[in-house]
Order: sequence, then structure tokens, then C-alpha cells
Amino acid sequence: MEIIQKYFPDLPQTQFDQLAQLGALYRAWNEKINVISRKDIDNLYERHVLHALAIYKVVQFLPQAEILDIGTGGGFPGIPLAIVMPEVSFTLIDGTRKKITVVQEVKTALGLKNVIAKQIRAEEVKHHFDFVVCRAVASLDKLCNWSFPLIKNKQKHPLPNGLLTLKGGDVSEEIKARKNREYIEQYPLAGFFEEEFFETKQLIYVQG
Repeated sequence: MEIIQKYFPDLPQTQFDQLAQLGALYRAWNEKINVISRKDIDNLYERHVLHALAIYKVVQFLPQAEILDIGTGGGFPGIPLAIVMPEVSFTLIDGTRKKITVVQEVKTALGLKNVIAKQIRAEEVKHHFDFVVCRAVASLDKLCNWSFPLIKNKQKHPLPNGLLTLKGGDVSEEIKARKNREYIEQYPLAGFFEEEFFETKQLIYVQG
């Protein structure tokens, strides 16, 4: 938790306490279901929780905003974001039943009232959202194709509604392929976090 306190020292104690519970919860579930790489569980707070909270560094969603987390896996980035933004509604979806089971159990253990977890594909979602968030799920082309039909036209944030995706490695070709179609912004995570893990990571925003 020290790394979370380092970058988010002003979070309310209730939110710190909920984030602190994630370690034991995910360790316990990882022994039953491999939701996080076995070699990565010791780096949960840096590589999963803090990584998810990079979105919070770029945009703090307004109360009553509706956010969709596509391909949430065990609940990232949705669960950490739901903790730090309790007045925002988060819908977390994944096609794998066991992963959604973990999300539902973590949600219950933390008492998160602002999280809905569903085993469903993005193409099957009928509701519309202010933003879509995700982490390392698919190519930018696929993410845009899945996300844009689900984004509301009505704007309530200074940042127009769109897609916020956490990416690693060289994504220049993916971005180049979309730049003639949409407005895109890139946020290198090394600008927020000094740990080596974030040197090649970035948050990509695509206006819907």
C-alpha cells in the first residue's frame, strides 16, 4: 500500500482501507482461480492497482457518470477506480465466468455499491456509457469498434466521452491507423509514476 500512498496521499481513509483489502482478497482468489499471473501477484499494487489508477490521474469522473470496463478480467481497472470514485457507476464485463465470479466476490467483500459485474461480450451490451475503460484487452481498432456504439452522445465532462485504454509497448502503428478517423491523446505513465514498470506504459484516449 505504500506505493498507493506515495502517489495518492489525499485519498479518504475509507478508500485506503478498501484498497488495502485487495491484497489478501486477490491472493486468496488466485489460489483457486488464476486471475492474476502467479509471478505477478507479489506486484499487485504496482502493476495492477496503481496501473489502473493511472486513469484517475487523467480524468476524475463526475458523480453519476456511467463507466464500462471491457474485458475486466479479475476487476482491473474497474475495481480500483470504483473504490476511489464511489459516486460513479461502473459496469465490469468479461466473457469468462470464473473471472466475473471473482469480481462479484471482491465487490461484495468490499461493500462496493457502485459496481455491476456481468459475464457478457461487448457486442451484447445494450446500455450506453460516458466512457469505456480497459487494460491490454485488444488492438485499438477492435476496442474502438466495440466501444463507440456504447458511448453516450450527451457530454458531462470537460474531456469528451470516449475510450480510455491502458497499453504497453509500441502502439504507434495502432494509433497511426486511427488518427485520421478520431482525435487521440497519449499519456505516458512515466509522467505520473517513476517505477521502471511504467516506462513503456501509456494511457490512450480516443474521442468517441
